Order: sequence, then C-alpha cells, then structure tokens
Amino acid sequence: MFIVEDYTTAVLFCVITMLCWGSWANTQKLAGKTWRFELFYWDYVIGILLFSIIAAFTLGSTGEKGRSFLIDLRQADSANIGSALLGGVLFNAANILFSAAIAIAGMAVAFPIGIGLALVLGTLVNYFGAEIGNPTLLFTGVALIAIAIIINATAYKKANAGKQKVSTRGIVISLAAGLLMSFFYRFIAASMDIENFENPAPGKMTPYTAVFIFSVGIFISNFIFNTLLMKKPFQGLPTSYREYFKGKFGTHMVGLLGGLIWGLGNSFNLIAAGKAGPAISYGLGQGATLIAALWGVFIWKEFKNAPGGTNGLIAAMFVFFIAGLTVLIYAGA
Repeated sequence: MFIVEDYTTAVLFCVITMLCWGSWANTQKLAGKTWRFELFYWDYVIGILLFSIIAAFTLGSTGEKGRSFLIDLRQADSANIGSALLGGVLFNAANILFSAAIAIAGMAVAFPIGIGLALVLGTLVNYFGAEIGNPTLLFTGVALIAIAIIINATAYKKANAGKQKVSTRGIVISLAAGLLMSFFYRFIAASMDIENFENPAPGKMTPYTAVFIFSVGIFISNFIFNTLLMKKPFQGLPTSYREYFKGKFGTHMVGLLGGLIWGLGNSFNLIAAGKAGPAISYGLGQGATLIAALWGVFIWKEFKNAPGGTNGLIAAMFVFFIAGLTVLIYAGA
C-alpha cells in the first residue's frame, strides 16, 4: 500500500485535506438551488463510501510495503472494526446536526460554537490519545485558528446584521454537533496502528481499511439519522425517498462529487496521521473552515455589500489563520 514516508509529504496531505473539507460544501450550495439538503446528503454519503472503496483497491492495495486492503480487512479484530464504525456514526450525527445548526442559527453562531469546540476539544482528545508533536506549539496553533474562526463568525454576523435572530435551539444544536465532531476522529485513529503503518500490530487496521469501515458506519447510520431528518426536518416540509429517486442524474452527481471530495480529504488526512500524528492532522484538517470562508469571499461574494469594517475583520481572520497553520506545522516538525 502507499505510505507517507516523511513529514513534509504529511503536511502536504493535510493541506489537501483542508482544501477538500473546505470545498465540498460548494456542491451543497449548487444543489441547494433545486434540491433539498436531506436528499443531497444521501448522494454525499454514497460519494464518501465510494471513494473509500476506490482508495482501498488502489493506493491501499498497491506497493510492496504494508498489508493490502483485503488482507488487512480479514485480520482486523472486532474491537477495532467497532471503533472505526462508531467513528462513522458519530461523524454522521455531528455533520447532520451541524448542518441543522447553520440552517437554524446561521454561520455566525454555528461555526464559532460548533467548529470552534470541535477544533479545540478534538485536538486535545487526539493529542492525549497519541502524544505526537510539541504540545506548546500545537495548542498555540489551535488557539490562533480558533481566534480566526471567531473573527470569521463576527464578520458573517456584521454582514448579516438584523437578518437573523440568535436561536437558543441553534446554540444547543451547535454545541451538540461540536461535541460529537470532537470525538469521531479519535475512534478511527484508535483502530489503526498509528506508529507503524508498514507493519501494523495484529488486529489493527491500515488507514485505508479504517476509512472504509468508517465510511460504512456513516452509510449505515444514515438510514436512521437521515430518514428521521426527512420525516421531521429542522426546516421546511417533510420529504421522502420517492422524491430522491425523482431527482435528475446531474443533481445526484453534484452530491456524489461532494462526497468524493470530502472522502479524498479524509483519506489523505488519516494517511498523513502516521507521520504528523493524529492531533496535528486533525487540527490542520479542521482549518477547512477558513478555506470555506475563502470560497465565500472570492467566489460566492458573500461580503459584497457588507458594512464598513467587515473587510478589516476578513483580513485579520486570514492573518490569524495563516499564523495558526504555520505554528501547527512547526509543532510536528
């Protein structure tokens, strides 16, 4: 299988993760013009599972080092399979709740509370699970990125002043989403032998197998979570599977593309974790929030008619973001 051999490549893979995790939501924005989120989300989940299979039989099954996918899958023990599955269930619950929080409370509330909590608590959880990297630099970098996320939310709030009231329910859902998002990565990392991808301990999985099992967890849990959401949506009228199968081929492909993009980022992040460590990989990956902000600023023109002072906040956001990423990278060097 393909294994990252050096820290520089690991950082590059984490940057690709940021780009992917910060960009997949563009497909949701495109599909949202004619397609309900609950229906889009099915195609997105199928895309994640599809990419995990593609990666498993390509990068995960070629090369002379490590165990190939099928051999690794056969030897994995039930505890590690269960851990990766649980990671998928937690991620799916968190992702659906986070999307609901954005719909109810807006980005200015959901991002600093949900993603801010996930970034800080998730990095702590992953660092103490595998203490790789300089802790002082690691948490300094996380703090700088968290500040950037808060500034980003402040800019959104300023740009949308008076358009949306703060919802208590939205705050509670944001907290729940952030809490769940903090733990999903740890369960995937625990199912792998982080310190030795080339010769993993018996029963442990390679990142390719862990990502596949994780994706299966997302897919299976979606029959529960998304079915409930379709029947009792946070916003709008209920929808059905009949409506899903009425969707146009192109519309389904947009959702599938979103899942493939997110799946690429997820796979690269876990492949990089062997050299960078789970905490640094996770922390860099969650910087995707600011990549999404770049799309909002330069492509979707979300701040085009924003009041004075907003551009200064956006500039400060990117300064803190870049500083945080730089410190995080040095934390593992």
